[in-house]
Amino acid sequence: MKRVLIALTLAATSIAAVTGIVVAKDQVKDALPLGSVSRAKGLEAWTRIEAVVTHPRCANCHVDARAIPMWTPAGESKPRVHGMNIHGGKSRIGAETIRCSTCHMTSTQPNEPAPAPLRAGIDWQLAPVEFIWFGKSGAEICAQLKDPKRNGGRDAIALLAHLRHDASLNGFIPRAWEPGAGRTTPPGSFEDHVKDMALWGAAGQPCPK
Repeated sequence: MKRVLIALTLAATSIAAVTGIVVAKDQVKDALPLGSVSRAKGLEAWTRIEAVVTHPRCANCHVDARAIPMWTPAGESKPRVHGMNIHGGKSRIGAETIRCSTCHMTSTQPNEPAPAPLRAGIDWQLAPVEFIWFGKSGAEICAQLKDPKRNGGRDAIALLAHLRHDASLNGFIPRAWEPGAGRTTPPGSFEDHVKDMALWGAAGQPCPK
């Protein structure tokens, strides 16, 4: 039994190492050398990034510590407080009241047309507190995203890895461009967003004044 446990441990370690190598290769594939992009081009990329992260499809769940989600019903363009008195609570998943998963199923199936609830390949929840930015200006969000103390401890390359990891799980980020018929989507595509994040990172993550 002891030999079996040792063998399983070594196998798990090897798998973890290989997985780490794959993730590292993905990061290198997306990342560009620091300084290879001018500040001007970096700011242009940020303008496009800002249009994505401030879009209701992305920003509605990035709400403050009160944990009151926003929504944008089909046919409307401005966010409003989520209907049915939904509250995410300190858990950010609605555990204290009504769980997000009551309506928002975890599924990799394509989203159905509105008004069917949105779903994703991971459990539905509000964005973590460190990613609060609903209602903030583009300059404020930019400063937040480049600050490891306020972005989950990530540098520019780790932000790219975060995008790829979420996409590998069929998570919320890529789903923003596939919300189901009748709902608006952020400009561009998920791949465009990754490329812009790489450009912005290579330019040193410049922010508008």
